[in-house]
Amino acid sequence: MKIRVGFGYDVHKLETGYQLWLGGIQVEHTKGSVGHSDGDVLIHAICDAMLGAANLRDIGIHFPDTDKSLKGIDSKILLKQTQDLVNSKGYQIGNIDSTICLQKPKIKDLIPEMQKVLADVLMLSANDLSIKATTTENLGFVGKEEGIAAYAVVLLEKESI
Repeated sequence: MKIRVGFGYDVHKLETGYQLWLGGIQVEHTKGSVGHSDGDVLIHAICDAMLGAANLRDIGIHFPDTDKSLKGIDSKILLKQTQDLVNSKGYQIGNIDSTICLQKPKIKDLIPEMQKVLADVLMLSANDLSIKATTTENLGFVGKEEGIAAYAVVLLEKESI
C-alpha cells in the first residue's frame, strides 16, 4: 500500500455583516468569514491538505477566486470536488486531523456536528476525521478577532498494483 501525507492551511478575515461557516455548518457569531466562497476556513484547509497529498497543487489552482461561478459557493461542494480529484488519482482518504484557531466563539460543542457533516460529504467514518479548536491566547490577528485560521493534515492511501 502506498501512503501520502498532505498539509493544509487557510486563513480568512473576520468582519461584521458576514456569516461564519465552519466545518460545513453555520456558526452564530457577530462576525463572519470574508471570502469568495462561503469562507469556510476548515474545509479550505482540508481541501489543500488533500490536494497536496495527491500532488495536485492547491485549492486556488482548482477553485480560483477569479471564477465568478464560485462566488458564494458552499465549500462542501468544493470539498466533494476535491475528493473526486484525489480519487481520480487512485487515492482514498485514510484519516484527517485538523485544528481551527479562533478566539471567539467557543465551538467545542459544535465539533461533533461538524464531524458528522464533513464525514457524510466525504463518505468517511467520523472516527477518521478529527477536528480540534484552540485560541491564540489573545495574540495575533486570531486573538484580536480580526481573522480565523485552520490547519489540516490528511493521510491518503492507494492500493499497490
